[in-house]
Amino acid sequence: MKIKEIAALVDGEIVGAPVDENYEVHKAFASDLMSDVLRYSMEETVLITGLCNNQTMRTSEMSDLRVVLIGRDKQPDEEMLELAEDLDITLIKSKYSIFKISGILYGAGIQPLY
Repeated sequence: MKIKEIAALVDGEIVGAPVDENYEVHKAFASDLMSDVLRYSMEETVLITGLCNNQTMRTSEMSDLRVVLIGRDKQPDEEMLELAEDLDITLIKSKYSIFKISGILYGAGIQPLY
């Protein structure tokens, strides 16, 4: 699924790095614990989280994540947005809960990471 399709499904707004029109996401992982994110291979995965800070961006960089979906209507600050752009990580922000986002994406065919 393309990044813009994901954003549309969760009534989200794309911020951060420009969208790579060719990048496809096939899996999702929801967590606020960045130590859990570091445990798995995140290829072609969107991270769904409510943790809206630079730790999320640094963890995403180490995990080779290219898409982070921030739920709970959290608003990334300017520093986080700049870091996302520097790291070429697309951020999607949504007003929906993490549970609702996960259910919507699963219903649309995105598979769980494990």
